[in-house]
Amino acid sequence: MTTSQQKSHIHRTVLNNGIVVLVVENPAADIIAARIFVRAGSCYENQEQAGLAYLLSTVLTKGCNGLSSLEIAEQVESLGASLGADIASDYFLLSLKTVTSDFAQMFTLAGRILRSPTFPEAEVELERRVALQDIRSQKEQPFTIAFDQLRDAMYENHPYARSALGNEATMSRLTRRDLVEYHQTHFRPENIVISIAGRITPENAIALVQQVFGDWQASPIQPLQKLDLPELNVEPQIKVTPQQTQQSIVMLGYLGASVLSNDYASLKLLSTYLGNGLSSRLFVELREKRGLAYEVSAFYPTRLSRASFVVYMGTAPENTQVALSSLRKEVDLLFTTELEEDALQAAKNKILGQYALGKQTNAQIAQMYGWYEVLGLGIDFDTDFQEAIASLRATDTMAAAHQYLREPYISLVGQEQAVHGAILNYNS
Repeated sequence: MTTSQQKSHIHRTVLNNGIVVLVVENPAADIIAARIFVRAGSCYENQEQAGLAYLLSTVLTKGCNGLSSLEIAEQVESLGASLGADIASDYFLLSLKTVTSDFAQMFTLAGRILRSPTFPEAEVELERRVALQDIRSQKEQPFTIAFDQLRDAMYENHPYARSALGNEATMSRLTRRDLVEYHQTHFRPENIVISIAGRITPENAIALVQQVFGDWQASPIQPLQKLDLPELNVEPQIKVTPQQTQQSIVMLGYLGASVLSNDYASLKLLSTYLGNGLSSRLFVELREKRGLAYEVSAFYPTRLSRASFVVYMGTAPENTQVALSSLRKEVDLLFTTELEEDALQAAKNKILGQYALGKQTNAQIAQMYGWYEVLGLGIDFDTDFQEAIASLRATDTMAAAHQYLREPYISLVGQEQAVHGAILNYNS
C-alpha cells in the first residue's frame, strides 16, 4: 500500500490490489459521502450492446449476494442514507451518503453490491422495459432528436455518438448474462477509485476500505481491457429531421478538445462566455436584443476523448434561417475578433465562481476529486484548472477558436419547409 499527500487536505492511497483511495477529512458536518468510480462507462460497451452499462447501473442495487432488492432498500432507508448508481461515457459511479455513525455499515453494503450483484432476472426485465419506454419517449423530444443526430454526424463509430440508453434494437437484445460478463470484465480492483469526504480520519477511512475491498484480487485469467477508440475524422455535415413541431431546434456542433489538452481551459471559457446564463453573449444578443430565441445556450462537457462544443437555439419556424446564420456568426466572431478584456474577465469570474460553489458539500468534494482521478488527471487538476483559467489571454481563446470552431456540424429539427429552406439559404 502506498500513500501520498499531494495536497495538505487530500490523502491519496493505493491499496496493494490497485484500488486508489482519496480521503478529505471535513469535520464541519456530521455527514460522510463516498463516490466509487469504476472505469466501466458506456465507452467500454460493444456497439451491438449499446445501453448495457446504463442497464447495469439501474439493476446493480436491485440485489446482491444474500440480499434482495427490498432488503437493500430497507437497509438504506432505515438509516436515512442515500445510495445510487449512475453512468457516464467515461466511468461508472456508485454514490452513497450517510451520517457519520452509519457510514461503516453503508459502505460495507455498497461493497457487497459492487462486488457481488445478483442481477435478478425479474429486475433486469423490469428495468429493460423502463429503458425502452425512455428511448421511445425521447424520439418525441425535438431537442433530443437534434442532439442525437448531431452526435451521430460528429462521432460516427466512436462511442460518444451513442446515447447512454443505446437504441431499441440494442436494449431489446440485452440479457442478464451480458450484465454478468460486463461486470466480471470491468469491475475489478485496478479499475476502481474510491473517494471519501466528511467527518472521518484518513486512517479510519483507509482501514474501512481495506476491510471491505482489501481481499479483492484481479482475475489472473482475464487481462484488464484497455479502451481502443476509433480516430475522429468525419467531415462536417448537415443533418435535418422534418417534424411538425411548434419551434425549430437549430444546433451547431464542433469537435473540441479532450480534457487532457492544453486547449481545454480556453474552450471551457468560450463556452461559458457564449452560453452560460442570462448575461451570456448568445442570450443577450439573440434573445434579449433580437427576440430570436425561446431558448439559447452553449455547452462543452468534460470528456477523455474529444468533446463536442455545441451551441443551440429553439426558435419560431419562420426564424429558422436567420437563427442558423446568427448562431454561426456568433461562433465565427470568436476566431475573427479578440474578446474584450472586460468580457474575458467576466467569463473567468463566472467559471471560477461556479467552480468554487461546486465543491461546497462533502458529496461535491468526493465527486470532484474521484472524477479527476478516474479520468487520469490527478488531484492536482483542481488547482491546475483554476490557474489555467485565470492565466488565459484573449489571444489564447482566439487561437483555440481558430483551431476547433471553424466548420460546424449542423443539426436541424422542425417543420419541413422551415428547416429545408434554412439549409437551402445556408448553402447558397
